[in-house]
Parts: sequence; C-alpha cells; structure tokens
Amino acid sequence: MHPALGRQTGTRGRCNAGIHPGDSLVKFVFPLIVLFAAAIGSAFAQVVPLPRPRPDAAPTSQVEEGPSACRVRLTGELAIAPTVPNPDVAGECAVKDVVRLEAIILRDGSRVAVRPPATLRCEMAETVVRWVRDDVAEAVQELGAPLSSIENYASYDCRGRNNIVGAQLSEHGKANAFDIHALRLVNGKIVGLTDPHIARDFREVTRKSACGRFLTVLGPGSDGYHEDHVHVDLRERARGYRLCQWDVRDPEPPANSANAVQVPLPPPRPRFEAKRGKGR
Repeated sequence: MHPALGRQTGTRGRCNAGIHPGDSLVKFVFPLIVLFAAAIGSAFAQVVPLPRPRPDAAPTSQVEEGPSACRVRLTGELAIAPTVPNPDVAGECAVKDVVRLEAIILRDGSRVAVRPPATLRCEMAETVVRWVRDDVAEAVQELGAPLSSIENYASYDCRGRNNIVGAQLSEHGKANAFDIHALRLVNGKIVGLTDPHIARDFREVTRKSACGRFLTVLGPGSDGYHEDHVHVDLRERARGYRLCQWDVRDPEPPANSANAVQVPLPPPRPRFEAKRGKGR
C-alpha cells in the first residue's frame, strides 16, 4: 500500500472513532427533555392548591355574649348581684349565667345583706330575691324589727348530696340551691328558721311562701340532714312534682312539766334468796 494512502486511511479512522452518529442526537434531545420536565413541574406547581387558612378561634369570653333574660330582669333596683365568670370546672358542675348575690333591695330602698354572698344561677338568685322582697321581709315585721341580713349556709358547691362522697350531684353543684341558717333583724335579734322558740306563726308563713316559690324545700323532719337550716332549690321533676318537707315544731316541754312525757322506769329486778344446803 502506498504510504500516502495509509496515512489518509488512518486519519479517517481516527476521525470516525471520535464522532458517533448519536452524539448530535443526544445534544439535540437532552435540552428538549429538560425543557419538558421544567414545563411539567411548572404545571404541577400551578395545579396544587394552597392549604385553606385556619378559621378564626371561637370567642370564649362570656363578656361577648349578650345578657340572659334573667340578667335583664335582675336589675339594681332589686338586688346587688353582679355577674361573675362561670366556674372554671368541667363536667356536671359546669354552670353558666352565674351571679354573686350580695344584697337584696327591699321596696322601701333598704338593703338586706347576704352573708357571705351567695354564688347562684341567675334564675335561682332572682327567685330568692323575690321571695325575700315580697314574702319574708313582710312576715318578719311581726317579730318586732325589720330584716337586716340573711345568713347564707351554702350556695354553689361542687359536691354530692348531703356532702356524701359518691352520691348523686347536689343542686348546690349546679348553683341551683340556697341554704339559709338564720335571719338577722336590725335590732340584732337572730331568727333561726328552724328554731322552735321563734313564733310559730312566722315559721308557718315562711314555710308556706317558700314552698310556693321553690320546687324543693327541706327542713327539720325531711331527711336528718336539714335539722338546723332550710334548703331551697329549683330542681325540676317529672310532671311538675314539688317537694316541701319542713316540719314546724313546737318547743320541747320542760322535764318537770305536767305535759312532759313520762318515761316509765324499768321494773325492779326480782330478788332471789339463796337456799342453804344441808352439810354432810
């Protein structure tokens, strides 16, 4: 072979070895793939929706709520009973529309203090206020002096009935009950509602008016837990049933009185005489 021909052949071989037919195709297709992928990614980015914004939190402050119908009725002309925050408890003892009954305004403008102030549902407080204004204040005049204050024995208290652990929830746990131990007159006299030495007529009138306004009235003779105070509440029962259990009792007669119950003495023990046996 001619040397020049060999050099030409080797040159073409080296040129053919460095250039492949697919190289130009790759250089052309690869940019298209990149552009296509970018276009698909952009399309997906436009299709995927953004998450919905969070809803505004529900208002929790009771100040934002409008006053109840009871709250509208229980004005400063009737009582000093400011609205208080609902008790921060869960379960059955969670109550709403709560007031702190501090004093009752009588028709002549005088105040009857509630000591200590009672925490009650508004409707319960309203019933107590109207009972004292319209019934108790008038009846107490027969005792010689106007009413000055009411001794609050119990109001809102998350507990079982009669303070028994595990018992059914008391109406006190619903801010729906009020216990009264005594009344105090402006002359300093203390009037116990269950005291048999207080005028019987006054206690009978007070009992009748309480049973007419409240759905439950418990006092002496009811269950053994209300011998020294009176319990009133607004517990609703089937068929409108009401419970009025308050015995108006008379004082026990003195031990040496002719009316005192004579307790019979036990019979004397029989006497036995020992018989002497004969000696052996």
